[in-house]
Amino acid sequence: MSSADNPRAAGLMVASMAAFAFEDLFLVRAATTMPPGQVIAMMGAAGAVVFWLIAARLRQPILTRRALTGAAALRSLSEALAAMLYITALALIPLTVNSALLQASPLVVTMGAALFLREKVGWRRCGAIAVGFVGVLVILQPGTDGFRIAGLLTVACVAFMAARDLSTRVMDASIGTFQLTTWAYLSLVPAGLILMAVQGQSLQAIAPSQWFDLTGALITGLLGYYAVTAAMRLGEVSVVAPFRYARLVFAMILAMIFLGERPDAWMLTGAALVIGSGLYTFAREARLKRALSIKAGPR
Repeated sequence: MSSADNPRAAGLMVASMAAFAFEDLFLVRAATTMPPGQVIAMMGAAGAVVFWLIAARLRQPILTRRALTGAAALRSLSEALAAMLYITALALIPLTVNSALLQASPLVVTMGAALFLREKVGWRRCGAIAVGFVGVLVILQPGTDGFRIAGLLTVACVAFMAARDLSTRVMDASIGTFQLTTWAYLSLVPAGLILMAVQGQSLQAIAPSQWFDLTGALITGLLGYYAVTAAMRLGEVSVVAPFRYARLVFAMILAMIFLGERPDAWMLTGAALVIGSGLYTFAREARLKRALSIKAGPR
């Protein structure tokens, strides 16, 4: 990993965000025409097969006891709950709103690291987190006729995504990336079936157009995962991570073209607050790391 690789890594990150935006578009189309739980279960099963094959080729075992214990189990559970909430929200509120709320994830991770991992977070970053949460409230519009109560599902999803990321930080480094991903996809199968039971829905026959959306979601999701993993391994995190916010730009464009959505001033203002506070947090963390590196000096 070197600074010379940063442009390529940034390009991969932008490409991954475009792929995830397309995945969301396909998922919206699928989740509004068939049971959301069925969508989750099918995506989980298909993704697990793909990543299980990759893990097997790399000799990373899947059926191990540690997949069901400790941080690994917490990660899989968080992934499943986040998916249940997010797919349900996609079927209820605009894609642009969901995507804007997702941008609060880095802020929640920073707050969680301070609360649960005892990482030091100064008053400036705490202030940025507060501003970001104000942005979330602006998007949701509580107390107004435009209150998007279903958006609380996405907010809860963000909290579980943060739990997933934090549990990944404390996980045994010997656990392979494709082991983690396979476990995460496997967890989506029971999660989808449980969601169907809760909503009183049953499996339905799949039309050709729905197969197209499901296949499109699977392919773009896999491409997005590969690109984001490559980007984070190739470039410096402080440089590459801010490009995650490109996902909202792509989501807005796709939603306007294919779903006829028109983001209102509330959503745009709230998204600007969330993204601005997130960019400040990234910049502040990078500055602190550089300062510590200079202070430590050459070894």
